[in-house]
Amino acid sequence: MLKIIKPGLLTTVQDLGRTGYRHHGVVSSGAMDRNAHRIANWLVGNNESNATLEMTLMGPIIEVQEDALVAITGADLSPTIFGKPIANNRPIFLKKGSIIHFDRMKRGCRAYLAIGGGINVPKVMNSRSTDLRAKLGGYHGRSLVAEDILYIRKYSEHTKHTISHLRNQANQIDDFYQADWSVGRVSKIDNTYPIRVMKGRQFDWFTKESQASLVNKQFRITAASNRMGYRLDGNKLSQLKSQEMISEAVRFGTVQVPSDGNPIVLMADSQTTGGYPKIAEVATVDLSRLAQKKPGDMIDFTWITHKEAEQLLIKQEREMKQLLVGVQLRSYR
Repeated sequence: MLKIIKPGLLTTVQDLGRTGYRHHGVVSSGAMDRNAHRIANWLVGNNESNATLEMTLMGPIIEVQEDALVAITGADLSPTIFGKPIANNRPIFLKKGSIIHFDRMKRGCRAYLAIGGGINVPKVMNSRSTDLRAKLGGYHGRSLVAEDILYIRKYSEHTKHTISHLRNQANQIDDFYQADWSVGRVSKIDNTYPIRVMKGRQFDWFTKESQASLVNKQFRITAASNRMGYRLDGNKLSQLKSQEMISEAVRFGTVQVPSDGNPIVLMADSQTTGGYPKIAEVATVDLSRLAQKKPGDMIDFTWITHKEAEQLLIKQEREMKQLLVGVQLRSYR
């Protein structure tokens, strides 16, 4: 079991999302940085679809109430156990009574805590993800608060093996033991190059100057941003003429432009349809990088084609699968 002592700024239960219901108006939700979520699960021997804790900007304080195997990925929130630093991107064996304290954010925006077996909350529409606006799924449809108790599902054989291996290496006086290896570059946050986008359905509705500005100017993520969408501030984008449109399907990564000219990038909790013109769509390969940006950060965009986006995603998935194989092999050595 996990006991929440202090919840942090926003800590929710998330998995890979609620798929197959958007035509009914049900949003997908799920982890914002899905690659970090998947890697955290792999490190503790879980299926990648198991539920993790998503922690935003300021992390929680959590008591582990039984021996456990955990992994932390994504943003660096300065995690410690009784004041001793622990590292991201590796399996960690924790003894009963250990307290994980997340502190200030050093890099990124969202961190993920996976625990061997996965967090045991009821599935709603085939997902354990939290939809905050609909108060659906997760832990009673809300973010975590102090005194919440989270139960853990049954361990996999991989998890049992890793716990046994790390427990045997820990000294009796140690509260935890970290594996002496970690995952590689696929898990690293890299926001040094632009977010890649493809032309949206209403791209031609915008002036040539606005089309160029999207990729030639920087935009700042405003404080009015959340899991539904990032509101951007910068050079205003203008249409050739005032037009109204019928609401159309949107997705995680759609770049809409409302009447004020300031773009909105839709995120994991975005609505299922939107009535603002869509100037661009973020390539799926860059959604995890986008999710690690925070209010105040700058965003640069660059154009790519649909074919390039597909090739980049295939390459990324190939690297992810190689990483999974590497984790499995390393865990059983």
